[in-house]
This record gives sequence, C-alpha cells and structure tokens, in this order.
Amino acid sequence: EITAACIAGVFSLEDAVRLVAARGRLMQALPAGGAMVAIAASEAEVAAALRPDAASVSIAAVNAPQRVVIAGAEPQVQAIASAFAARGVHTKALRVSHAFHSPLIEPMLASFARQAEAVTYHPPTCPLVSTLHGRLVGDEILTPAYWVRQAREAVRFADAMATLHQAETDTFVE
Repeated sequence: EITAACIAGVFSLEDAVRLVAARGRLMQALPAGGAMVAIAASEAEVAAALRPDAASVSIAAVNAPQRVVIAGAEPQVQAIASAFAARGVHTKALRVSHAFHSPLIEPMLASFARQAEAVTYHPPTCPLVSTLHGRLVGDEILTPAYWVRQAREAVRFADAMATLHQAETDTFVE
C-alpha cells in the first residue's frame, strides 16, 4: 500500500502541520496577483508555448495527458491561454489568490527552506509516490530541498497516478 508522507512516517503530524502552515502563510504573504489557467493540451505543447515567457510563467501541474495547468504573471498567462483558445483548445481560468507552482512564488522559497530545515525527517514506513516526479520516493524526501521543490515545481499528478495504477493501487488519498 502506498500512502501519504505524514501517514508514512516521514514526519510527525506536528511537523506536517507546522510545515503546511508555514508554506501557506509564506505563500499568502506574497504580493497578490498572478494567474493560473487549465489548458486541454499536452505537456509538450504547453511547454513549447510558454518557453518565450519562462521567466514569468511555468507549468504548475500535469493532471492528465491532455490536462495541464500554467501559472505565473497574469498578462503572459492570459496571452498563452488566449493563443490556445484561438486554436479551439479548451482553456479555463482558475480562481486563485496567487500563481502557485510558478516563478511568482520564488521570493518565499528561502524562508520556506528554513522552515523545512526545522522538520525532523524519517524514512517512509511504507511505499510513497511523489507528485514532484511521479515515482516512488527515495531518500530525497528526507531533505528540505525536496519540500522546497515540491512547493515550486509542477505537480506531476498524472505521473503519480500512472505509477499507482501500475502498482495496482485501488485506494487513493491526496
């Protein structure tokens, strides 16, 4: 059975709550703004479209083979979404307070790293799939750097689900 980090014993419930609260507090302290848009296109198509604006927009999530979310500076996100919509690709603006998993959250990462350094990590007590890379975790989950990457990089939900499917998992908790 594959399970969540807290339940898998990577950190205590107290450390998990402290880390989640710190992440939320730091993200909410960022300047308001930014945008997130879901695009019904492949990761490769979306990555190519945002390449010119990579300093201000990134892929925030890969939820399915044709379901990608982008996040970042609102004008660039809207322009990319509009270009896809003009080609007949379904897009949907997400209602968010901030552009999560994008360059716009980078100002809080050093502070979040300091919070993650205060957590005591333990090897998982059972298999655990990461939405950071979509595979079973290794020792990387025991480092503050992993949790900082988890906050900044794309959520690879589709890859994690594929790994779970291959493992014939039939109960999911996110």
